[in-house]
Amino acid sequence: MSDSGTNPFSPRGVLALVGIGAALFVALLWMIGSGMSSGSTNDGGAHVGGKGLNGYAALADLLERRGHLITRARSEARLDDPGLLVLTPPHFSDAAKLSELIAKRRREGPTLLILPKWQATPGTGQSGARKGWVYLGDAKSPNWGAALEATGSLDLKIDALTGESRRWRGLGHLGTLAAPQLAQTMSSGSLVALVRAGNGQMLAGYLDDRGIYPEIDALADVSPGNADDSGLHPLLIVAEPDLLNNYGFADKDRAMLALALVDAAMQGEKLPVSFDLTLNGFARSANLLTLAFTPPFLAATLCLLIAALAVGWRAFLRFGPPRASVRAIAFGKAALISNAAGLIRRTKRYHLVAAPYADHARERLARQLALPRLADTAATDAAIDRAMASRAGTPAAFSTITARLRSARRPHDIVKAAREIHALERMLKT
Repeated sequence: MSDSGTNPFSPRGVLALVGIGAALFVALLWMIGSGMSSGSTNDGGAHVGGKGLNGYAALADLLERRGHLITRARSEARLDDPGLLVLTPPHFSDAAKLSELIAKRRREGPTLLILPKWQATPGTGQSGARKGWVYLGDAKSPNWGAALEATGSLDLKIDALTGESRRWRGLGHLGTLAAPQLAQTMSSGSLVALVRAGNGQMLAGYLDDRGIYPEIDALADVSPGNADDSGLHPLLIVAEPDLLNNYGFADKDRAMLALALVDAAMQGEKLPVSFDLTLNGFARSANLLTLAFTPPFLAATLCLLIAALAVGWRAFLRFGPPRASVRAIAFGKAALISNAAGLIRRTKRYHLVAAPYADHARERLARQLALPRLADTAATDAAIDRAMASRAGTPAAFSTITARLRSARRPHDIVKAAREIHALERMLKT
């Protein structure tokens, strides 16, 4: 059997146990705050989290590989971040809310709006299908295109293209549509075409407003017109999502066109890219835990973690074993007297001890002189005075000194009278 006083844990083991536990706890808080506990976004939808044919995971991955900072925004507050915002609204989107979001972004940064087209169903029943794969069914234009005030009224339609009309051209690239028999085109008096189908219909374009976009105007081969507002940022609209989605990325030409559209929206700059997920049903409200791991509050969180680490390290490296606790009031008469004296000093009630000290001194002297115990106080004082007067060298009578002690209020006077009484007692003993 081991000694009961031996510590069963080594310092290194305790340090490892506490360190690993604290790190796992902080990691858990970060995962909850960053939304990693809310499940996967790969649900077969037409958004950046979708890995099916209609999703845009490939576009985000390619941009990330090219050095762009990619954010998958799941809160409305992140939609105000600087950089390019990619919107992929579904068919059931609210036109008023979408217009408000686009109008607000016009002075925050460039926006790329990709319109929905496919009615997709999950491909879970297909042999070998992975999570997020879909079947592409009918093509349908969103019914909110004409009500989108921020872009002007969009006239959307699904065209059945054949022959040379199946091809597309724009931004120095050309190729064939992924699903030429079901291409979505648009027309509007407020848009300038960037990519057209073989029949001349617009597949992608940008909003012709009062903004100054010399790079995009040069790509579209148009004159700037009456542009005079340098505070506006460009709005690009892609009616044919197969130019940018995972389906379209099966072809190199369409992938290069997707990069060209993104570069055109950025007007030659290398900006961070935010893919919106709030319109696709993945909005997450902010909470205190989320804010704790979000700048600028992240700095305060890191400071608290460092402070906790420093406190823990100091506690681990304390000098020597812990001190055993002692009694608040020690045993013995000396300790009792010391505690009583300390209490009197703290309360500064020195005059309260004068009379009891004089009474106890009378009793001690009466015992030494064998005086009657039940005699009157005045008679006892007189007897003590007579006994002291018979001795040579007595400085003052006992009754006189005790009267001065009882009337004293200052600590100096009380101590002086007490010393004189003590001197009388010593004289009597000798």
